[in-house]
Amino acid sequence: MRIAVYQSRTGIDPRANADGLAAAIEAARAGGAVMLFTPENGNLIDRDRTRAATHRRAEADDPVLAAVRAAAARTGTWVQLGSIGVDAGDGRMANRSLLIDGDGAVRARYDKMHLFDVDLPNGDSWRESAAYRPGDAAVVADSPVGRLGLSICYDLRFPALYQALSDAGATILSVPAAFTVPTGRAHWHILLRARAIEAGAYVVAAAQSGLHADGRETYGHALVVDPWGDVLLDMGDAVGVGFAEIDPARVATVRARIPVLDHRRAIGAVRVAP
Repeated sequence: MRIAVYQSRTGIDPRANADGLAAAIEAARAGGAVMLFTPENGNLIDRDRTRAATHRRAEADDPVLAAVRAAAARTGTWVQLGSIGVDAGDGRMANRSLLIDGDGAVRARYDKMHLFDVDLPNGDSWRESAAYRPGDAAVVADSPVGRLGLSICYDLRFPALYQALSDAGATILSVPAAFTVPTGRAHWHILLRARAIEAGAYVVAAAQSGLHADGRETYGHALVVDPWGDVLLDMGDAVGVGFAEIDPARVATVRARIPVLDHRRAIGAVRVAP
């Protein structure tokens, strides 16, 4: 079964970003993929919050989402739209991942639960909680490539989320991201392979890559990892659409070989030894 992954360099113009996503959906279909995975922040990446606010829309009014839904319906391609920023209705935004079917209908929504607030040694400062409302529930949904567990970027560092998703039947995990370069170099491959191994599931991590129009730089290296932890696709820093072949039956094979899901135990209180 063939899937496609879009590695992008989203900018400050939503119309151009929408065109890029629509072209990626066309390329995915032309390449024989049943489903396309796209990165975090697909509709806009802009550190200038005053300028970005002029593009703030509710989900129903977002032109980038509308373009993606139209392209999905036109081509019959499922799309895991990694995330877009949408007006949450309470003065904040939601960083929302959406699963769109081949008719252009939204099948599932997930709002990023873990928000990235940090000051990095290179001078970068991130305060997602200043503008975004965290999600309050994990989400799985059935898709042509298996039961899909949704997550976004910084969620990757919280393995309990992926345990909950695999316990709910997820056999493929989506981790769209816009990782910074320093943290990407240090942790990206390691964490994604660990999540695949722990869950005995495929991991698909579409990524942003390169120097963006607002001045930020992202790591790239969109990955597809199989349930054994083998990397099936690494897109490096190139922008474009890549392809990988996945075999849903391999999940059962790996889980039978090392049945970690069967051996999980709830952890209660922790005793502190004297």
